[in-house]
Amino acid sequence: MTLIIGMITARYLGPSNYGLINYAASITSFFSPIMKLGFDATLVREFLDHPDDEGTVLGTSLVLNIISSFASIAGIFAFTLIANAGDLETILVCILYSVTLIFQAGEMIQYWFQSKLQSKYPSIVALIAYTVVAVYKISILVTGKDILWFVAAHSIEAAIIALLLWIIYIKIAKQKITVTFSFGKKMFSRSKYYIISGLMIVIFQQTDRIMIRLIYGEAEVGYYSAAFTCVGISAFVFSAIIDSFRPSILEGKKISNEIYEGRLTAFFSIVIFLSLAQSVGMTVLAKPIILILFGESYTPAIVVLQILVWYIVFSYLGTGRNIWILAEGKQKYLWRINLAGAILNVVGNAILIPKMGARGAAIATVISQIFANGVLCFIVKPICPVGKIIFRSINPKYLMQFLKR
Repeated sequence: MTLIIGMITARYLGPSNYGLINYAASITSFFSPIMKLGFDATLVREFLDHPDDEGTVLGTSLVLNIISSFASIAGIFAFTLIANAGDLETILVCILYSVTLIFQAGEMIQYWFQSKLQSKYPSIVALIAYTVVAVYKISILVTGKDILWFVAAHSIEAAIIALLLWIIYIKIAKQKITVTFSFGKKMFSRSKYYIISGLMIVIFQQTDRIMIRLIYGEAEVGYYSAAFTCVGISAFVFSAIIDSFRPSILEGKKISNEIYEGRLTAFFSIVIFLSLAQSVGMTVLAKPIILILFGESYTPAIVVLQILVWYIVFSYLGTGRNIWILAEGKQKYLWRINLAGAILNVVGNAILIPKMGARGAAIATVISQIFANGVLCFIVKPICPVGKIIFRSINPKYLMQFLKR
C-alpha cells in the first residue's frame, strides 16, 4: 500500500519536490538519535530486567523523549536557517517534517509490546495508520494540493500510531505510568552509547542526500530517493523478523549459551539469504522496477538501484550485531564502530558525489556498510565472537533447520 501510494506521489511531485521531501527527512533523521536518547535500543532489555517497574520505565522514557523531541525541532530550525538561508519553501518543509519527532517519541510504547512478544499490536496499529494516511494522500492527490500537504502526512501517520499504541497499552497493561528522573538517569547511563552510535549510523545513511542536494539539487536527490524506496520495499519483512527475534535472543542469553547462539545464528541466516535474494532480484530487474513504479522521468535511478540494493545485506547484519552487543553489555564499542563507518562514508561521498552524483553516493553507502557491519566484526577483537556467528550462519543448513521447526 505504501509502495503504490508512494509511487503515485513521486510521479505527481516530480524528482525535484520528491527530492525536497527526502532532504527534509534526512535532516530530521540526523536529530532522531538525539530525540530517542538511545532508548530504542535498550528499552526491551529494560522491560525484561525490571518487570516490576514497567510503568516507570515506559513513563520515564516517554517524558524524556518528548522533551528531547522539542529540543531536536529547535535544532532543525536553526540548521535550516543557516544551510538554506532565504529558501522559505525548504525551511517550511523541513520544520513541518520535523514535527514527526514529537509523535515518534510516543511510539516508544512499541518496545513494551515487543518485550511481551506481542508485536501483533504494533503491526495492526501500523496497518491502520498506513490505511488512513493512504486515504489522506489519495485525497490530496485528487484535489491537487501542494508539497506541504504531503509533508504533513508523515506527522499524521506517526500521531495515529502513537495514539493507538497508547490506548491499547492502557487497556491491557497492569502497571500505571509513572515518571522517576532518578530511574531515567540510570536508564540513560545504559543507553547513552547508542546516541553517539545512532548519530554515526545516520551520518553514513543520510549525509549522502544532504550532500547531493547541496551539490546537484533536489532532482538528483529524487533519483537517489526513488532507488532507496525500491530497496525499502521489503523493510516491513525484516522489521518483523528483527522485532520477533530481539526479545527471544535476549531471553535466550539468560537461559543458556547454546540457545542464545542458536537463535542468533538462525537470525543471521534468515537475514543473509533473504537480503541476498532481494539484492540479486532487484539488480536484474532494476530497469522495469523503476520505469513501472516511477516512470521515465526517474530513469537515472536505475543504475543507482542496481548499486544501492547491495547495502541491505550488511545493514541488517549490523542490526543483529547490535542485538549481540546489547546482550553482551559491550555498548561502549558500538559508537567507535559506527564512527569508523561514518568517516568512511563521508569521505567516500565527498570524493564520489561531485564526480558521479547519486551513483557515487550509492557506491559510498555500500562500501561503508560492508566495512562497518561486516569487516569490523572480524578485526575488532572484542566483537570478533559475533563475526564467527555471522560466518557460521552463511551455511544454509542453519536456515533449513529453522524452517523445519
